[in-house]
This record gives sequence, C-alpha cells and structure tokens, in this order.
Amino acid sequence: MQNSHSFSVFRLSDISDEGYSSLLKRTEDKLDYFLQHVPEIIDSVRLEGDKALARFGIQFDKAKALTEKTILATKRDFNNAFDQLAPEIIETLEYAADNIRSFHEYQKPKKEWQVEIRPGVYVGEKTVPISPVALYSPRGKGSFPSVTLMTSIPAMVAGVSEPIILTPPGRDGLIDPATLVAAKLAGVELVAKAGGAQAVAAAAYGTETIPKCLKIEGPGSPWFVAAKQILSSQISSRLPAGPSEVMILVDDTIDPALAALDILIECEHGSDSSGFIVTWSEQIAEKIIEKIPYYLSKLSEERANYASTVLSGSQGGIVIAQSKSQAIKFVNDFAPEHLQILSEEAEGYLPFILNASEIMLGTYSAGSLANYLLGPNCVLPTSGAAKTHSPLGVMDFMKTISIGKVTSLGFEEVAPKTEIFAKYEGFDAHANAVSALRVEVLEGK
Repeated sequence: MQNSHSFSVFRLSDISDEGYSSLLKRTEDKLDYFLQHVPEIIDSVRLEGDKALARFGIQFDKAKALTEKTILATKRDFNNAFDQLAPEIIETLEYAADNIRSFHEYQKPKKEWQVEIRPGVYVGEKTVPISPVALYSPRGKGSFPSVTLMTSIPAMVAGVSEPIILTPPGRDGLIDPATLVAAKLAGVELVAKAGGAQAVAAAAYGTETIPKCLKIEGPGSPWFVAAKQILSSQISSRLPAGPSEVMILVDDTIDPALAALDILIECEHGSDSSGFIVTWSEQIAEKIIEKIPYYLSKLSEERANYASTVLSGSQGGIVIAQSKSQAIKFVNDFAPEHLQILSEEAEGYLPFILNASEIMLGTYSAGSLANYLLGPNCVLPTSGAAKTHSPLGVMDFMKTISIGKVTSLGFEEVAPKTEIFAKYEGFDAHANAVSALRVEVLEGK
C-alpha cells in the first residue's frame, strides 16, 4: 500500500520479534536532569515553607506579586472565579461534576462487612478514607479543570476530610478561575498556589498553610514526577502517568473517517504521544490514511504538528494485522491508556480485551467524552501499566482494615490447626496463644 501522506504503516506479518517489541515501547520523559535539580527545591520548601513556595512561584511560574501571604485562595478568589466564567462553562462543569460523582458513587465499596466462613469464625473488612490528601492540578500550556474534577470528586466520595488542591499560579499570581469553580463544585475549599516539585515537597512536609499530607494524586510535569520519586518514602502516590496514548481497533462495519477523526484526540497532546489505529483490512487502512489530512486541517498549526509527528513516527500510525485475533493480541500486548473500539458490534470485542486503562465502545463514543465528563476517571495508567494498574478511583483515597472474630465454638475448630501451623514454623508464642494455656485462662483455672 502506498503511504502518500507519510503516515507510518506497520504490517505485523513483516515485523520481527524485535520490531514487535519496539512497537510496544513508549516515549518517556528522561528524569535525570530533574532528579539532579529537584532536591534543592525540596530542601528549600522543607526549611522555608510558604516563603519558598512564593519564591519558586515567581521564579518558575513567573507569577507576579505572589507572596507567602497569598498562597491560599481566598473566599473572594472563589467568588471572582464564578463571576469571570461564562455561564455555559459553569453549566458544563456542573454537568461534568454530576456525571463524575455518579460514577464514583457506584464505585465506592461497602463501609464494612463481615461474614461467617465457618461456625463461630467471622472475617471481614472495614474501609476508611485516607486524610489529609493533596490533589494536583497541572497548568503548563493551559489549565485543566477536568483534572481538578477527576481527582477531587473521588476523594470527596471516599470521605477524605482534609483535601487540598495544589496548582501552579498564573502570571497574574492567581489561580485559574475554572479550576476554582471545579474545586467548589467538588466540595474542596482549600486550594493553594504551588506547582511542580515544590508542590510535592509542600504536601510531603507541610508548610504554614499546606497540611502535611499522606498522599498526593494527579498528573504533572517531569519536575513533579521527579519530586514524587525522590519523596516516595515521605508521601504516597500512584504510578506516575506518562505521555498520552491511544489505540483504535477498527473493523469493516464503520466509516473509516471516524478512525481518522478520533486518532487525533490524544495525538494532539504532544509529539511524545503514542497513537495507533489497528485493523486487519488493507482497504480500511487505505481509506483512513486518505481521511487523516482533512481532519488535520481542522486543527491549529501547533496541534496539527503534534499529531502529524506522532502518526509519521515510530510511536504512531496504522498497524495492519493478519487477522482479528492477531489485532486483539496486539492491543492486549500494548495495554493502551485509551482504547476505542470502532465497530457496529463493539460490545462483542469486550470479552477479549484484557489490558487497557479505558475502553470506549462504538461509533458515538468519542474519547473526548471520557476525558471531560462521561464519568469514569481520566487519570489513567500509561506505558503498559494497564496490565497491572487501574484508573484513579475512590479506592485510591481509601484503605481497608481486616476484621476477624472467633467465638468459643470457632476456637474449638481453628485453634488446634493454628497450633500445628505455628509449631511447624517454630513460633512457640504463636502456638501457646491457641493452646491449652489459653483455655486455662478463659476457664479461670
């Protein structure tokens, strides 16, 4: 097949084992530079607190007039945010918040359960929220109130009593108004101006205004990721999210233009993204390639350049499998962050997909919907981590505590077997605690 638009085409029949493994690799931020320079930032925040946060906000974020007294968002800041945003933006944020909250309410586990597994032997769990928790909302090239909703709402559903949102200030020294509105809609009232490595340090050690937190969640820059890595013994966090990635599985039941339209969703994030269309039809692949330039022309120059770079490189393009089963195997081996199944029978593929952070089914299920307001969380494992990790959710802000209870009836059955087990492993006190010695105490002998 001629690739007239210079988009990458990979035929699995022609690829060696080494080439196949190369297709599964992602572009990753190299952290060496950041790991070298982050410790100085961390130490400054640990020793100077809010004073260091203000200084770094001016230095790194170019925030004018930021002082240690203006780190926290005020009630006036929240009120001004609502006044500044257009009504349709506020309405959209409210709509998104409702959907995200509904999804995570369904996700919330039982507060406590116990079950009798043998006569007189009861086991169970209780689930409790983690608190305090820091929720990070990046800013970078724009603002991301969607991330604020996606981190804050599951935390609030989990019952976190002391949540705080950390986000870089703008050049005006203020917090993005949509982020403040999103925080308010989520129910979080404590929002602080802190970005990158200094935000992680503030959460790990605490400052005059920011409580020392047990956990920090949310995506961020390499500075942020490096700081989390260095401070992993001080503050807990999930697997860091890498560059965006998408995979679209396409069969011959849909218009190929849909694949050309949707592949650009994640590819426009940056040239380090990954984006593959997977099919087993040469004809479908040809038609998709014909359509991509049209949809590229609908993007800004910057976004179009990002997407074109991805689709013409080694981390994006069209993958042509020899069969449906080989295509599905490639999807599972890749374990994409975002998987979209474009088919009139998309549900039929679902039982065969084992590795993906998110699956969008059918021709109306554009990835954008999930990124913003469908309900499931958009903070997702990348770089193949979907093989072992789940999306951010309520349980990331909760922990379980095991419960056990044994009655006299249950003790008669489990104690002798426990004593045998303990003696085999050579633990005398373990054995004695369930031996006749305990019975003597309980019976008052």
